[in-house]
Amino acid sequence: MPRHLHRERHLMARIGWLRAAVLGANDGIVSTASLIVGVSAGGGGKGQVLLAGLAGLAAGAMAMAAGEYVSVSSQSDTEAADIARETEELKANPQAEKLELAGFYVARGVEPELAQKVAAQLMAKDAIGAHSHEELGISEITAARPIQAAGASAMSFTLGAVLPLVVVLLAPITWILVGVPLAALASLALLGAIGAQAGGASMAKAVIRVTFWGAIAMIVTAGIGRLFGAVV
Repeated sequence: MPRHLHRERHLMARIGWLRAAVLGANDGIVSTASLIVGVSAGGGGKGQVLLAGLAGLAAGAMAMAAGEYVSVSSQSDTEAADIARETEELKANPQAEKLELAGFYVARGVEPELAQKVAAQLMAKDAIGAHSHEELGISEITAARPIQAAGASAMSFTLGAVLPLVVVLLAPITWILVGVPLAALASLALLGAIGAQAGGASMAKAVIRVTFWGAIAMIVTAGIGRLFGAVV
C-alpha cells in the first residue's frame, strides 16, 4: 500500500517570538497612545504631545527589550541548571534513569517491555535529549531564547508606537483626542486578529480582549491628564 505523506503545520514553533511580538506591539500602541492622549487632555501643545510620544517610544522599546531579555534569560538559566543536574544523574546512575524514562512511556500506555526497549534506544542515541523532553518538558521548540524574545519585543513595540505618532504628525491638535484613540483601537483590533490567526486562536476573543484594555488605558490617562493638567 502506498504511503501518502503530508506536511503538518503546527503552531507551537511560533510561541517564543509570537508571544513577545504580540506583547510588544500591543504595549507600543497602548502605552504611546495613552501617553499622547493624557498629555493632550492636559492641555499640551502639539510639540509637547509629540515629544512625549517620542520619549515614550524610546523608553518603552528599551524597557520591553530589557524586560524580555532578563525574564527569558532567567528561564534559560533554569533550563540549563536542570539539564546539568539531569546530566549528572545520568552519569551517576544510568540504569535508574533508564527505568525512570521507561516509566513515562508506561504511564502513556506503552507496554512495560516495549517501554524498556524504547528507553534504551533513545538513551543510546541522545540520553540527555530524551530525559530533557520527557522529564523536564524542554524541547527545541519550547526552549527559551532571550535574544530572540528581546529583539521581537523591541521591534514590535517600536512599530506599534509609530502609529499614534503618525496620527499626531498628520492631524490638527484639536483632532488628537479623537483621532489617536480611534486609530489605536483599530490597530489593536487588527493586531488581535493577526495574533489569533498566527496562533490558531479565536479572533473574536482576541480582538475584544485587546481593544477593551486599550480603551480602559486611554480613558484612565485622559482622565488623569484632564485632572492634573488643569492644576498644573
